[in-house]
Amino acid sequence: MYHFVKINFLGITKKFLGVKIIETVIAAIIALAVGGGVGYTMRKRTAEAKIGSAEAEAERLVAEGHRMVEEAKAQGETKKKEAILEAKEDIHKLRQEAEKEIKDRRSELQRQERRMVQKEENLDRKLESLERKEESLTKKEAKVDRTQASIDELREKELQELERIAGLTAEEAKNVIMAETEAELKHEKALKIKEYEQDLKEEADKKAREILSLAIQRCAADHVTETTVSVVSLPSDDMKGRIIGREGRNIRTLENMTGIDLIIDDTPEAVLLSGFDPVRRETARVALEKLIVDGRIHPARIEETVEKSRREVEQRIKEAGEQATFETGIHGIHPELIKLLGRLKYRTSYGQNVLSHSIEVAHLAGIMAAELGVDVTLAKRGGLLHDIGKAIDHEVEGAHTTIGGDLARKYRESKDVINAIMAHHGDIEATSVESVLVSAADAISAARPGARRESLEAYLKRLKRLEEIAESFEGVERCFAIQAGREIRVMVKPDKVDDVEAVGLAHSIVKRIEAELQYPGQIKATVIREVRAVDYAK
Repeated sequence: MYHFVKINFLGITKKFLGVKIIETVIAAIIALAVGGGVGYTMRKRTAEAKIGSAEAEAERLVAEGHRMVEEAKAQGETKKKEAILEAKEDIHKLRQEAEKEIKDRRSELQRQERRMVQKEENLDRKLESLERKEESLTKKEAKVDRTQASIDELREKELQELERIAGLTAEEAKNVIMAETEAELKHEKALKIKEYEQDLKEEADKKAREILSLAIQRCAADHVTETTVSVVSLPSDDMKGRIIGREGRNIRTLENMTGIDLIIDDTPEAVLLSGFDPVRRETARVALEKLIVDGRIHPARIEETVEKSRREVEQRIKEAGEQATFETGIHGIHPELIKLLGRLKYRTSYGQNVLSHSIEVAHLAGIMAAELGVDVTLAKRGGLLHDIGKAIDHEVEGAHTTIGGDLARKYRESKDVINAIMAHHGDIEATSVESVLVSAADAISAARPGARRESLEAYLKRLKRLEEIAESFEGVERCFAIQAGREIRVMVKPDKVDDVEAVGLAHSIVKRIEAELQYPGQIKATVIREVRAVDYAK
C-alpha cells in the first residue's frame, strides 16, 4: 500500500510540475518578447524555485501517507486483539453457565434417585405386610373349610334323620311344599287382580266423568244454529223501490254479482238475503248496507261496491282467524292456516259454526289435558286445527280429515298435531293421549243439545253439489244456486260460449242434474251471457 501511495503522489507531482513548466515557458517567451534576455533569466530562477517547492511538498505528502497507513495497521491489530479477548470472555461465561446447569441437573437427579429408593423401601415393607396377611388369611380359610365340612356333615345326618321320620326324601318334600304354596298364591293373585281391575275400572270411569263434566262446565258456551237467511234493515220502505230499480235491473245485478236471493216482501223496512253460502251472503249483506248508506244505487255502483265488499270480507276472514288463535292462546301458526281458520267462520257443519266449534274443541281438549297432566298446548293446537280441512273440502277431493292432515303437513305442523287432525273421527289410530282428547272434545262439542241440525247440512250439501255440476262445464265463469235450490244461474264467458251454445249448455246442465241429484219439485237452469264494450274518452 505504501508503494501505491508513493506512486500516486509522484504522479500528482509530475502533473503539477508539467503544468507549471508550461506556464513558465509561456511566461518566458512573453518576457523574452517584451523584455529580452533579462526577463528570461529572472523567470528561469523563479521557475526553478517553484519546482523545488513542489518536490518538497510531494515528499511531505508521501511521508504523511506512509504514516497514516502505519496508524491504520496499528489500529487494526488493536481491534483484532480486543475481539479475541471478548470472544474468550464469552466462551468462559458460557462454559461457567453450562457447568452450573449440569451441576443443578445432577443435583435434581440425585434427589429423584433418593425419592425412588425411599419409595422402593416403602413398597418392600408393604409387600411384606401383605404377604403376612395373606398367610394369615390362608390359615383362616383352612380353618373355615374344616368348620364348614363339619357343619355339612351334621346337616346331612339331620336330613337323613328327618327323611327317616317323615318317610319322604328332601326333593319330594320340597316339591309338595312348592305345589301347595303355588296353588295358594295363584288363587290369591287371581282374587287380587280381579279386585284391582274392578277398582281401577270404577276409578277410571269416575275420573273420566269428572274430567268431562269439568271440561263441559268450564267451557259452557251458547250455541246459535246457523241459518241460510240474513236480514238487512232499511231506513224506510221507499228504499225497497230504489233497490229493485227500473224494471228490476238493480236487484238482478246484485243477485248476479253475489249469487244471493234478495227477498223483498211486505216485511216493513227489511230485506231478506237468502243463500246457502255464508261468505256470499255476508258479501251481499255488506254490499247492500254500503249501497243503502251511499244512496247511489245503479248497476255500475253495485258492481263496484260488491267488489269492495268481497275484499272487506276477506279481511274479516283473516281477522277472524287471528282472533281464534288469540282466544285459544295458540301461537306460531302459519299465516295461510290462519286465513283458512278464518274461512271456517263462514262454514257450517249440520248448522253449527265450524270456527266456534273448533275454538270450543280447543278449550275442551286443553282443560282435559290439564286434568290428566299431558301437553295442554298440543291438545289445544290439535283441537283448533282438527276441522281445518273443511275450509277447502268443497275445492279438494277427499275427507276433511285427510285434507286437514295434508294442510298441516304442508305448513309444517308437528306429527302429533297431524295425527290429532286425522284421527279425530277414528279414520286412523291415535298415537298420543292428546289425539284421543281432541276426538273426545269434538264429540262433546257436536253432541251438545241444539248444537247441530242434520237436515240443514243435507240441504247445504245438495246446493253445493248443484253448483259443482254447473261449474264442471267448459266456458262457465261462475254459478249460483238461488231460490232455495230451485234455480241455478250460470254466468258464461262470452268469448267461449255463444248464444246458440248457451241454449245447449242449459239443456246439458239440466240433464246432469236430473241424473245425479235427488230433489223435490223442479230446478230451473238459467244461462246468462253478457257482452260489454268499454272504452274511455281521454
